[in-house]
Amino acid sequence: MTSFLKIANIETLYFDRIYALHGLSLEIKEGEIFAILGPNGAGKTTLLRTIAGLLKDQPKKGTIEFNGRLIQRLSPEKISSLGIVYVPEDRGLFRELTVRENLELGCWGRSDRGIETDMNYVLDLFPILQERRDQQAETLSGGEQQMLAIARAYLRKPKLLMLDEPSLGLAPLIARNVCDALVKISKSGTTILLVEQNAKLALRISHYGYILEAGRIVLKGTSQELMENPDVQELYLGLGGETASPKGWRLYKKRRSW
Repeated sequence: MTSFLKIANIETLYFDRIYALHGLSLEIKEGEIFAILGPNGAGKTTLLRTIAGLLKDQPKKGTIEFNGRLIQRLSPEKISSLGIVYVPEDRGLFRELTVRENLELGCWGRSDRGIETDMNYVLDLFPILQERRDQQAETLSGGEQQMLAIARAYLRKPKLLMLDEPSLGLAPLIARNVCDALVKISKSGTTILLVEQNAKLALRISHYGYILEAGRIVLKGTSQELMENPDVQELYLGLGGETASPKGWRLYKKRRSW
């Protein structure tokens, strides 16, 4: 299967001098879930914002090819119109509007006959939104807001859905429910690029993963391969550590193999 999204040697800078991404390359295939893992400050959010065109005049170098078309440095509106939808960490909801009004905005610009079908789909996927349809978005719980953000994004009929930390701040059960919904959305034909610090959850639902550190891809593989990697197990999954320093675990730092 050919690459759906192909990123080649991009460099994204802040203030034209601080490198957030260094020669980063990755490929994503259509119809799968891809996870980007890494510590805080690794450049994960910057990567999504670069793809979405939200950083002016970035990337400085390299190419981003989506569905056979070069899209680097296009406007966010143009990139969105090609089928790339980005759900930011803060969810990007209109907090003063109701659930129903936020969902209706997700259909803005659509004139096809599938709107009602898609609306019913997201309400079946997240039944709580039907119950809260007349409630202001700012009064929803964190989990309900995340569900609303994903539902609204789906109504825009994305070809590529990018999500930044969808489990952030959610109770474990709610986080699992949200991620299970992403699996269903993926099976409906939407490709998903997922940035997530909850590595266990991300690798459980994804097909392929990349580990990003200091603006570079340091490891990649199928989700199963990453879960079986000893370094990933200790550094990201909280497993292993049997060889910790006799001076105490607080002084022990795992030496990466990458």
